[in-house]
Amino acid sequence: MQVFETERLTVRWLDVSDQDFILRLLNEPGWLKYIGDKGVRSLEDAENYILSGPRRMYERLGFGLFVAEIKETRLPIGLCGLIKRDGLEDVDIGFAFLEAHQSKGYAYEAAKGTMEYARKLGMNRIVAITTKDNASSSKLLEKLGMLLAGYVTLPNDTEELKLYGIDL
Repeated sequence: MQVFETERLTVRWLDVSDQDFILRLLNEPGWLKYIGDKGVRSLEDAENYILSGPRRMYERLGFGLFVAEIKETRLPIGLCGLIKRDGLEDVDIGFAFLEAHQSKGYAYEAAKGTMEYARKLGMNRIVAITTKDNASSSKLLEKLGMLLAGYVTLPNDTEELKLYGIDL
């Protein structure tokens, strides 16, 4: 199901047919370093990730992580969406793009569209988390108008993360 379009991207719900893309993205060095190892090593693992993560959140809340694909080719290049995490009062925006498609403005384009979508859903505030050493994500969040609100450690984790926020 399509969620929204931007100038260059179509943003839609993940489907099990996206398992090849998910397997690739979740094993890229940037994902492993900044987001963490989700243990996705096979197409079956990727399908389970899609069903137990994004698809379950769509069913429960009507939103989740969406796939961003190049409009002209329908090539999936990244994830961007809204996540309700334990340990955070507000819904947060998350994004990750294949290395080959980074630094081309796609993440900003998708994140900006996701924030507009959050407004349409009636959300008043969006937050974001990132590791302290992920300068490119911090820069993108600031470009979106988000401000550093402090630091947070999520349940069942030990790493202190930067917490950004913006009132919509």
